[in-house]
Amino acid sequence: MSFTRRISGRRSCVCAAFVFAFAGMGSLAFGQAPPSYPPQELDRLVQRVALYPDPLLSQILAAATFPDQIPPAAQWSDQHHYLVGDALARAISDDRLPWDPSVQALLPFPSVLSMLASDMAWTTELGNAFLAGQPQLMDAVQRERRLAYNYGYLRTNPQIIVNAGPNIEILPANPAFIVVPYYDPLVVFAAPRPGFFVGSAIGFRFGITIGAAFAPWGWGAAHFAWGQHVLFINNARWNRTWVNRAVYVHPYALPRYSGPRPAERHALEVRTERERQAWRDGRAREEEHHR
Repeated sequence: MSFTRRISGRRSCVCAAFVFAFAGMGSLAFGQAPPSYPPQELDRLVQRVALYPDPLLSQILAAATFPDQIPPAAQWSDQHHYLVGDALARAISDDRLPWDPSVQALLPFPSVLSMLASDMAWTTELGNAFLAGQPQLMDAVQRERRLAYNYGYLRTNPQIIVNAGPNIEILPANPAFIVVPYYDPLVVFAAPRPGFFVGSAIGFRFGITIGAAFAPWGWGAAHFAWGQHVLFINNARWNRTWVNRAVYVHPYALPRYSGPRPAERHALEVRTERERQAWRDGRAREEEHHR
């Protein structure tokens, strides 16, 4: 065998080995073991959203499993925040948005998406924990809810219904009006200090009307079966897990678009600082853009 042929053969072996190693790295990245979180870490992860009403919490946990889609969805929602009700539902459909329906379901809640997008490390962890261990994460939600209930902070009021059975459900008093609670986790998951009025710890003054136009995104058919550790979105069991996260497609009544998106048909109006601050303070939605 000539020297040239020997070198060529070595190059072929090296190239083949490189391709094999590269392919192995890709499969390893995809086949890596799911993350593991101790109960205390899961408790920390869910504290920000544990007291959200079940329909909203269910959409948040589903959407968090698509963390890369959260920032662009938050931007779109922020720019179209002045659209509500049927007009917003039409705009979402007309724009042929590319994100998973679970992410699109949060577009009526620009402040919720903003919260998720503002701390992507936490949002990604929340989604990964849900993918890796849905029962364990749901148990963490129940532990935090039980603390808030036992300390007297979490109670039925005109905006929510708290069912404190073996598992605590938080349901909107009006199914078509989804409230976004405002609370400090450092307060509501700890024993109240002497003289503190527990009824003021959680604010339920901010909410969004979700009508029939949003049914295709699973609204009105999103809930937990807490005892069975099951989440239902659009009346179908949410079966996206760490193992099948690359291929799982949840059933929705929405069309799946491909190809380029149409030109934007609506004005882009970002929220003002006053509008943003209203949500941060737990006050009712303020709208400065009227069309």
